[in-house]
Amino acid sequence: MTMTFSEPFLRLTEEHSAWGAEQLEIFNEFLPMGEWSADLGQCLYRQSGRELRISLLGTFDTDDQSWLWAWANPGFEGTPVVRAAEEVRRYGQANGLREFTDDLVRLAGHDDPRRAAETLAFAAMGVLGATGYIGVEANASARAYLVPDDLQVPRAEPDAITLPRVLLTGASLLGGSASRRVVEGYFAHHDLPVRRAADRMSAGLPDGGTVDVLFDDLDRIASVSINTGDPRPIS
Repeated sequence: MTMTFSEPFLRLTEEHSAWGAEQLEIFNEFLPMGEWSADLGQCLYRQSGRELRISLLGTFDTDDQSWLWAWANPGFEGTPVVRAAEEVRRYGQANGLREFTDDLVRLAGHDDPRRAAETLAFAAMGVLGATGYIGVEANASARAYLVPDDLQVPRAEPDAITLPRVLLTGASLLGGSASRRVVEGYFAHHDLPVRRAADRMSAGLPDGGTVDVLFDDLDRIASVSINTGDPRPIS
């Protein structure tokens, strides 16, 4: 029987999908592929000549296809490096998300357990408002997932040129069936002033323009248009 995540968790992931995909592009440009090392006792990660402060989210066991949250790992429980994982657990407790509160999340029943592990890290990144996440091979049968906790990592800002692609990409990550929630989440992450109507959502952009997103009868994105002229006020 194929397993999936709970509906509340999937809705949460939808809210973060466009912003998360956009931020990961920025993060991957900042931290290109290369040799890496980590000192988890010091909460430090080094790659491609850069050194970052990080937190450990959890580990994915590739043999039994399960995710262990860092706060439940006896080797790290109660140490500074699990700060972010503890914050995710508190969010899960407050919002009834078992994916964030079960110490061990079994993923073997998912169509793609590795992708499911990435989804857990991606959703945790969104909840934390983190500037990215890192997945590395810890040993032959485990991958470790970390989030940066370092002000030197740049944050994405809404860009009129790339915004249509960003919103459509975010919606496509989840099959396009929850596009309104994707767009709403993106605007909320960037704290943009929003106007809502039955078939559209509009937001003011930092450069003074506006973005108008039109939805079809199934709440999928029908079009994204950018107005870079004198915008109507958004309240």
